Amino acid sequence: MDNDNINFFMNTLPNDRKDAITKLHNTIMTNLPKGFEVQASKDMLNYVVPLSRYPKGYHATKGGPLPFISLASQKNHIALYHMGLYGSPELLKWFEEAYEQEGTTQLDMGKSCIRFKHLNQIPFDLIGTLCQKISVDDYIAQYEAVFNR
Repeated sequence: MDNDNINFFMNTLPNDRKDAITKLHNTIMTNLPKGFEVQASKDMLNYVVPLSRYPKGYHATKGGPLPFISLASQKNHIALYHMGLYGSPELLKWFEEAYEQEGTTQLDMGKSCIRFKHLNQIPFDLIGTLCQKISVDDYIAQYEAVFNR
């Protein structure tokens, strides 16, 4: 774990977002299957398949680990990027239906980006369940099926 960079990231967040992002980070860490690791940059937290587990790494960032989930504070929202949703139509369908059942807000989502504009309406339990849905082995297999590496 990259504690210095994680602390730096957390300390640079706007005050109105610290609690929500801290709770999202804790939710992810509590529910993320074994084998993923957290890293931080100045702009986001990244939950990745480390190079020690998948030496091929990410095709778009030579020598970089395979990204799985990222968490960022954007100008008008908190963004949770979940690459498993992008690569699995079945998981995406499950998530969209489960989010709708939550009923708190309408889902605001791109291909892998879930945007939370209402910080008091983040479905933390649903995000925790989503994190549990894909193991490291399943995610690597999903990634390789898409990129035929």
